[in-house]
Amino acid sequence: MRRLAAIFIILLTGCVPVLAQAAPAPSRCLAIAENLERMALPVVHASLVVPAQTETGEVRITYAGHSTYVIETPAGVRIATDFSGAHGTNPLPRVVTMNRAHVTHYTMSPDPGIEFVLPGWNPDGDGPAEHRIVVDDVYIRNVPTDIRFGDHMLKDGNSIFVFEVANLCIGHLGHLHHHLTDAHYAAIGRLDVVMVPIDGGLTLSHEGMSEIVRRLQSSIVLPMHRRFTPIDRFLGRVAGDFAIDFRNEDWLVVSTRNLPRRPTIVILNGV
Repeated sequence: MRRLAAIFIILLTGCVPVLAQAAPAPSRCLAIAENLERMALPVVHASLVVPAQTETGEVRITYAGHSTYVIETPAGVRIATDFSGAHGTNPLPRVVTMNRAHVTHYTMSPDPGIEFVLPGWNPDGDGPAEHRIVVDDVYIRNVPTDIRFGDHMLKDGNSIFVFEVANLCIGHLGHLHHHLTDAHYAAIGRLDVVMVPIDGGLTLSHEGMSEIVRRLQSSIVLPMHRRFTPIDRFLGRVAGDFAIDFRNEDWLVVSTRNLPRRPTIVILNGV
């Protein structure tokens, strides 16, 4: 029945659904993975192979708008985060991640040309979303968090997505509404680059978000979801712990060789 449902979705939308997996692959961004032997990954694409991670690859990250960053891997895989169809569509991404806080973070009718559509919630409503897939040279996984609906919190309604590529660990916090627990930090692991919402109200407060970025200690912090909030309200709370780097471009190229020695908040053009 599950296989028939998946075939029906493919025929209806043209997209490959990615179903929850029972056994996640070992992660290079989690310390525990160092003691695990590589195990078989779920087949989600006919040409799927476990990616060979090298330290020579470069990843291009472009701010597309709102909470959408476009990540381009050394193998040419394009990924758009918190994808609503308003940003990051040209060229069309091969992978999109979504969160359902507002329609500016997801779409129920993604372009059928998008190969992998990864919702940060479970569309079946039974438990959290669970994504553990490899697309060419990138391994993508999620860490479920709760989300606020009205005056209550909905368990597992949001996801932090982690992209492991070129020996880099890149995270997107999504529409995060609450502080993270030790279990969340353990599931996230090391993040060399993290994308964080800094509106200070619709997501988490500036105090709460600054606490998270301090604990993560990522080499590069990329703000997003600023909305109309002056950016100094966030920067003022972290300036002593991070270098601040304003860029004229809306993109940057990252590799293990060019990560800043001091944790740095990089504000791309358009943020």
